[in-house]
Parts: sequence; C-alpha cells; structure tokens
Amino acid sequence: MNIKIERINHMIMEEVSKILMLEVKDEDIKFVTVTDCDASNDLSYCKVYVTVLEQEKKDETLKALNNASSFIRGELAKRINIRHIPELKFIYDESVSYGAKIDKIIDEINEE
Repeated sequence: MNIKIERINHMIMEEVSKILMLEVKDEDIKFVTVTDCDASNDLSYCKVYVTVLEQEKKDETLKALNNASSFIRGELAKRINIRHIPELKFIYDESVSYGAKIDKIIDEINEE
C-alpha cells in the first residue's frame, strides 16, 4: 500500500474517533471504537472498521453510523486538509471477536 494512503487512513481513523466521541449527539453511536480504515487508492471510498461495546446493538449502531456518515464526512472536511474526502462506509470489525474466540480455544487446550 502507498505510504500516502496509509497516512490518510491513519488521519481518518483518528479524526473519526474524535468526531464520534465529541461531536455526534446520537446515543447509539457513543460507545463505538474505530479499529481501522481502508481508503481506496483514488480516495473515493473509505471503509471504516468499528467495534461496539454492546454486541446486541451492533446492527442498530451500524445503521446509525451509516446514516451519520455525511455529517462525519463534513466534519472530516473541516479537519483534514486533502482535496477530496472519501465517502465513508462503516463496517463491523469481526477480528476482535475472532481473536477472543481463538483465545478461548487456546485457554481450553491449556487447561487439558
């Protein structure tokens, strides 16, 4: 991956985290952690990977995030100095739950 794209991914991840924590008023979005960003090479799209504190509200939170993506994109335009802010798509990050599952399996093996 291009170093420029990696830097932009990191900036987007930091700023989206700050926006979600401080600017967004929706209570469904308050307990969201941004784990990664993956912008396309032409910066037209960016997948933002997130995890939620309450697994039961995962679908509701993703829907609320995708509904608020235009607001978040507007806030990003104010904070990041690039020509074109990519369109944001929020995706649930399965890697955290997968890692927890692997840890549980390893712990069960070690107990035997």
